[in-house]
Amino acid sequence: MLKCLIIPVTPFQQNCSLVWCEKTKRAAAVDPGGDLHLIRQAIAENGVTLEKVLLTHGHLDHATAAGTLAEEYGVKIEGPHPDDLYLIEELPTAGKKYGFQPEKPFVPDRWLDDGEHVTVGDVQFDVVHCPGHTPGHVVFVQPEMKIAFVGDVLFRGSVGRSDFPRGDGEQLVRSIRGKLFPRGDDITFVPGHGQTSTFGWERKTNPYVADMLFEDD
Repeated sequence: MLKCLIIPVTPFQQNCSLVWCEKTKRAAAVDPGGDLHLIRQAIAENGVTLEKVLLTHGHLDHATAAGTLAEEYGVKIEGPHPDDLYLIEELPTAGKKYGFQPEKPFVPDRWLDDGEHVTVGDVQFDVVHCPGHTPGHVVFVQPEMKIAFVGDVLFRGSVGRSDFPRGDGEQLVRSIRGKLFPRGDDITFVPGHGQTSTFGWERKTNPYVADMLFEDD
C-alpha cells in the first residue's frame, strides 16, 4: 500500500507530496520546491526513509530545493523529461527573481521518458510524458492504487498555463485527454496546486478538457 502526505510549500503554495510504501517505509518527495523544514519534519514524524526525489517538471516552485534535499539525505533525483533541462539550468536565476532562498544547483540523476517506471519502496509508478505546460513535464501514475501526481498539467476545474516560453496549449489538451483520461475515471490525482480531484470528474466538468467540448472530434 501507498501513503501520501501533501505539504504545501513556497509562496506559490505548491503541493509537494511525501509518498511512501507502507511495507518498506521507504519514501519519495515529489516536487520539493522549497520550505525544506516542512519536508524534513514530515519525514521524521512519519518515520520513513527518504530514498529519492521525483520531479514532474522544472519550474522553480516544484524543483528549486531538489538538489539541497537530495544532497542532505544522500539520494538521487529522478525526472523530469530531458526537455526541461533548460528550466533546471535557469533555477538559480528564477529563484533570485522571485525571492527564493538559494539552494544547491543540480542536474537530475535520471531523466524520464514516456512508458518508463519509477519505484518507491515496493510500489511502482508509470511515467507519462505530458508536454504542454512545459515540454518535459511528466506525470506519475500508480494504477493499482488509482492515484496520480500530475504537477501542473491538470487542476480541479482548470489546466496548467501554456503561455510560458515553449508551452503549447493544444499539446497540453492532447496530453490530458489522450494520455491521462484513458487511464480511468476513478483515478484520483494530486495537482501541483489546490485540491485533489479525479479524472472522471474533470472529464465531466472541467471547462477546458471536458468530454462535451470535444463531442464533434
